Amino acid sequence: MDVDFHCKRCGNCCRHAGEVRLEEGEAEAIAVLLGMDVVSFTATYTRLRDDRRGLSLTEKPGGNCVFLSGNAPFECGIQAAKPKQCRDFPFGWRYEDFEAICAAAPSGGISAAC
Repeated sequence: MDVDFHCKRCGNCCRHAGEVRLEEGEAEAIAVLLGMDVVSFTATYTRLRDDRRGLSLTEKPGGNCVFLSGNAPFECGIQAAKPKQCRDFPFGWRYEDFEAICAAAPSGGISAAC
């Protein structure tokens, strides 16, 4: 399905409850972007995933992504190295009602593509 999707930087997906799971190499890439060594980065910005099978980014109080900053339009503090999970939104997510939170969701919906 080919859908014209343009993020409006509402930040709602970055405030959605859940884990931002890091895949192999992503912690290292983010650490480099932030000018940190990977040990300091993981100690400061990650936690053991709920399934204990890797790392996820920590959250701010209230559940926002630790790298979500500013006011609308929101900015991703790690845009150049953001995790695949974030890059895959919305088409790679299995979240049926994402249209309710996403300001860029087409009015006809695209849940069939997720």
